[in-house]
Order: sequence, then structure tokens, then C-alpha cells
Amino acid sequence: MKKKRNVLMGLLMLASLAIVAACGNGAAAEGKNGDGSVIRIGSKDFTENLIVAEIYALALEDHGYKVERVPNIASSVIHTAIMNDEIDLYPEYTGTGLLAILKMDLITDPAEVYKTVKSNYEEKYNLTWLDYAQANDSAGIAIRTEVAEKLGIKTLSDLQKHAAELRFASQGEFDEREDGLPGLEKVYGEFNWKSSTVYDNSLKYEVLLNDEADVTPAYTTEGQLVNTDKFTVLEDDKHFWPPYNLAPVVRDDVLASNEAIAAILNDISAKLDTETMIALNAKVDVDKQEYEEVAQAFYDGLK
Repeated sequence: MKKKRNVLMGLLMLASLAIVAACGNGAAAEGKNGDGSVIRIGSKDFTENLIVAEIYALALEDHGYKVERVPNIASSVIHTAIMNDEIDLYPEYTGTGLLAILKMDLITDPAEVYKTVKSNYEEKYNLTWLDYAQANDSAGIAIRTEVAEKLGIKTLSDLQKHAAELRFASQGEFDEREDGLPGLEKVYGEFNWKSSTVYDNSLKYEVLLNDEADVTPAYTTEGQLVNTDKFTVLEDDKHFWPPYNLAPVVRDDVLASNEAIAAILNDISAKLDTETMIALNAKVDVDKQEYEEVAQAFYDGLK
């Protein structure tokens, strides 16, 4: 009897070990992560990057990957974070890669910028740029739509010709940065504004709505720009500003162990254009929704 009980206990122990092993293997299989690890997705500390990183996370989870979110990393250190193996991938901008990280000369053709950052990141950092989206979060100039229509202003060249009739809402540093007004004037000529007043960046659209100014610096995917009847982003017809197309940047070792994530994230990038990002940003910054909810609704709409 004792012998039978020992045999039974032994069988139960083996069964328990088998269950534990099965659970461990099942978690790795269920997660699809080639090495059983978690894919750590970082994001910068502003609305758009948080939304896009969350969409990446939802897409990978939907395909069975285990994901850890690492949000709100300062833009100035996120490249260091991925190089230090603190994150595995994050949404980056081609222009940022070119100018801020690689410290290279300005290129304005989107495909050429992408080609340059892709090859250099691979060579220098063992990082892969996946496909870039049409969404372009570049610098720009926004004008009150009614003023643009009244004066026939569609481009920055048009704006320069009519500058003396317009009130400029600056953010101060824009007047001093080389990628701000000084650089703009080297390309387009002087902007002799009717008046120029410094406002806090967070107030610029309110200032325009209140008819206190006509023109302000902008980023081309800001949520407030969803109101096209109120605000118009002018065409940079002489291509002063570089493109800032969104793309996932991934550690090579992670991609080697999880090859399928490239196709999954490339499919997301194919769905993101500038108008889409304006609308998504507006839901958070204008409508005050949570970015996780906005990302979830967008991803659900792709299915």
C-alpha cells in the first residue's frame, strides 16, 4: 500500500512538473515572442507618440505577442533608452533621426531622408527602421483660414508677400532658432510682419480664434488643425523644413527573434497619414479623450 502511495505521489509530482512546463511553454507560444521575452514598446512624452505606440502595442498583442508599455520617455533620451536595451522599439520621426541623432545635413525629399536614416541606423546602432508612414509631423505655419482665403494665401511664398498685412503670434524661440524664422527668411526672404507678439505655445490657437493674431508656428499634425474652417497650414513650397515621417525603430536582435512584427507594424504605418494623425490627436487634445481609448478605437476600426 505504501509502495502504491509512493508511486501515486511520484506520478502526481511528474504531472505537476508537466503542467508547470506546459504553462511556461504555452506562455511563450501564446506570446509568439521568439525567445519567450516581452516586447518593450517605448513612447515619447507627447500625445501623438503615445497614441502611435499604443496602436503598435495593440497590434502586436492582437497577434499574440506579449508587450510591455514604457510610456512618456523624454524625446532627448529615448534614443539612449533603446541603445541601452531599456526598450525594444518606439515610434520615431525621420527628420529627428537625420538631424537630432545622426547630426547630418538637411535633406528634404522624404524617401531620401528615410533611406539615409535607415542605412545609417543599421550601420551605427544595429537598429532597423521599418516602413515609414505618410503621416508627417513637420514644422509649419498656420494661418486663420478666413484671412488666407481673403488674401489668397496658400503657400509660404504667398505669406512672405503679405507679411506686412499680418499679425504674427510667435513663441519667442521660433524667432531665434535656425530652423525657425531666421532659416525661413534665408529661403523665402524677410517676413516684415504688421506686428509680432510672443505667446505661450499652448495659447496660440486660442489667440488666433480670438482674432488677436493671424499667423502662428505650428506642427503639421496638431489636433487643433482638424478645424480646417478655422486654421490652414500653408504649403512649404520651397521645402525649407525636412520631413518628419513616422516609423517604428526596432532593435535588430529583437527583430531577428520576432521577424513577424515587421509585417504587423508596417501594416499599421500604411494606415497612418497626416489627416489621420490630426484627427487622432484632436480626440485627445481637443476632445479630452484618453489616448489609450483613442488608440483602441482606431485599431478596432482597422479590423
